[in-house]
Amino acid sequence: MYNFKVAIDGPTGAGKSTISAEVAKRIGCVYVDTGAMYRAVGLYVRRKGVSSEDAAAIIGLLDEIKVTISHDAGGQRIILNGEDVSGEIRTPEASVYASNVSKIPQVRAALLQLQRDLASRESVLMDGRDIGTVILPDADVKIFLTASDEERARRRYEELAGKGGKVTYDEVLTDLRWRDKNDSGRAAAPLMAADDAVTVDTTGNEFEASVEAITRVIYDGLVKKHGTAPFGVNN
Repeated sequence: MYNFKVAIDGPTGAGKSTISAEVAKRIGCVYVDTGAMYRAVGLYVRRKGVSSEDAAAIIGLLDEIKVTISHDAGGQRIILNGEDVSGEIRTPEASVYASNVSKIPQVRAALLQLQRDLASRESVLMDGRDIGTVILPDADVKIFLTASDEERARRRYEELAGKGGKVTYDEVLTDLRWRDKNDSGRAAAPLMAADDAVTVDTTGNEFEASVEAITRVIYDGLVKKHGTAPFGVNN
């Protein structure tokens, strides 16, 4: 059986991380959340007291930063210089830092090879904002996952509130729209759907419906390209 690559791109709050993690588990491949890697870089920058918009200072810190990914029974873990920061990177402030540091070409270059190395060793489902266009342009299946602004903000608000976050829905919606504009307008690898990506809009979907829809798109794409898929789906 062959190894395969799945690229899932989309804006913040579209459900990429939760949906992708579950889909990867069901189809038997490694899940790679590239956005978490940028969040880890942003966290290091913030801890150093450096502005997320000070590109020169951030570039100067890159040699000090080592981001790796591990997996355990609880899922993907993001390791920053030997420390598990999986929880600490999931805050609105971390989102701002991640979006700003990801605009810096040198930051993207520093993480690019690590991401491609992960995909070269085994079957992967990788999500982010430029996976199908830049990181894995040769992916077997490319998906652009999206939902309405309001739906994405509601999901993110409920996620943060469930973890004790002190934020309002309006704050989350404002942050989400700011990040959409920031990510889409950056010069380095802007957020956009690959020409050959399948767009999946999950507005109004329950989680299970979204997982099944994405799984079906991947299955159909692999069958179309390879004649078979290494997993089955419900008809």
